[in-house]
Amino acid sequence: MPTINFPKDFIWGSATAAYQIEGAYNEDGRGESIWDRFSHTPGNIENGHTGDIACDHYHRYEEDIKIMKEIGIKSYRFSISWPRIFPEGTGQPNQKGLDFYKRLTNLLLENGITPAITLYHWDLPQKLQDKGGWKNRDTTDYFAEYSEEIFKNLGDIVPIWITQNEPRVVSLLGHFLGIHAPGIKDLRTSLEVSHHLMLSHGKAVKLFREMNINGQIGIAPNLSYHYPASQKPEDIAATELSFSIDARWYLDPLFKGSYPEDALEHYKNKGIELSFSQDDLKLISQPMDFLAFNNYSSSFIKYDPTSESGYTGADSIVENFEKTDMGWIVYPEGLYDLLMLLDRDYGKPNLIISENGAAFKDEISSNGRIEDIKRTQYLKDYLTQAHRAIQDGVNLKGYYLWSFMDNFEWAYGYNKKFGIVHVDLETQERKIKDSGYWYKEVIKNNGF
Repeated sequence: MPTINFPKDFIWGSATAAYQIEGAYNEDGRGESIWDRFSHTPGNIENGHTGDIACDHYHRYEEDIKIMKEIGIKSYRFSISWPRIFPEGTGQPNQKGLDFYKRLTNLLLENGITPAITLYHWDLPQKLQDKGGWKNRDTTDYFAEYSEEIFKNLGDIVPIWITQNEPRVVSLLGHFLGIHAPGIKDLRTSLEVSHHLMLSHGKAVKLFREMNINGQIGIAPNLSYHYPASQKPEDIAATELSFSIDARWYLDPLFKGSYPEDALEHYKNKGIELSFSQDDLKLISQPMDFLAFNNYSSSFIKYDPTSESGYTGADSIVENFEKTDMGWIVYPEGLYDLLMLLDRDYGKPNLIISENGAAFKDEISSNGRIEDIKRTQYLKDYLTQAHRAIQDGVNLKGYYLWSFMDNFEWAYGYNKKFGIVHVDLETQERKIKDSGYWYKEVIKNNGF
């Protein structure tokens, strides 16, 4: 008998994203995305990898759904490739693209798996990037047009919707650090992009309500709990600022209709004065049905007057923790503390963990098994903390494990393995790892 029991209607899911698994990058009328362009540019991706073929899910989705059913996954979170629907980013929809997602969704439903759709998981049509991408406010209207087309085609059969995945990563890694598509390095641009991403979320939610879609809608920022390196006042202040910049910059507009003052002041001191219209903020802050969030790790912050932001990660603390293959610390208590913070500071919203998991190097043993003990332990420890938060009154409704299968891990190419299903990139053979069999038991028992 499990000692940790989850609520009886708890959603047990797993997640992927279109560009990371689908392949078929130039088939059936799909247009070019910014990730096609970025990954085909030499030097951007480790080993020169691209998502051209990826896990070939576009052709193998039936097999993949069979594996989901074998594991017992109750809900599958996937994203729609915008350029597969609108090759030009706008204009005439591509029927073959729509048909693919209809086939996928209907087959999930036939197998008793609830589809959860993410509208944007980073693969902007390149044609829209050529017009300025997310820096161009018009892109928020193109996103609404695209969302409307998806709602029209799938709104009657899909109950769970996420507008934007990790807007902070799009803004920071794509437009300030330049290590993700479209590879821009400009702070002001990244801040304009972050606002337009949030505005596009607001426009999609408004449409969703106007179209009377019988489902629930939210957004999925990436969040981690920030701890001060010490109890010195300057470390505590630096930690609060870092959390405002990383997390409250996205949470406050959603729940409070404003951007955090300390972050605005921080950018003002850098010569970037930002102001946002009340109309925009009203649109962004209209009620959602849930807040989804992706969480993998936690941060320890110290005051550092020599750094550009005034703070840095506290390396001397984090070197004592176990790390995943991404170099991220394993700190499950951070998930509990984050859940409690969201519950306390943002009015007890319904919450969904839309991604959580770990990259580790997997070895196929001589008996053919993939004994990924570290991943299983990671999942067990994080789920224990999720359950603890539920016990303490947090409205946590579901958990989506990242990832259903090994895939294209953005700038890292195929070098980082997050899947509970192993994918041989040469043969495309799928194999459930020990962590996948462990998750199967968790789902069956609604706990462990």
